Amino acid sequence: MLVKIFDEEHEKDLELVVNDFLIRNKEIEVIDIKYTVAITYDEREQIYCYSCLIMYKQKEN
Repeated sequence: MLVKIFDEEHEKDLELVVNDFLIRNKEIEVIDIKYTVAITYDEREQIYCYSCLIMYKQKEN
């Protein structure tokens, strides 16, 4: 099993990179996808972190 981790500041950016990864890698079989959002405040603004972990394996020929 292999993993690929994505981390973006905006949820739409995360969606784009995950979709791009899946489209470009047709030779993989996705096992599971985990999604997480973290929020912090730095005295000026809220900071969001959108993360995705994709567990996959290479398709056998």
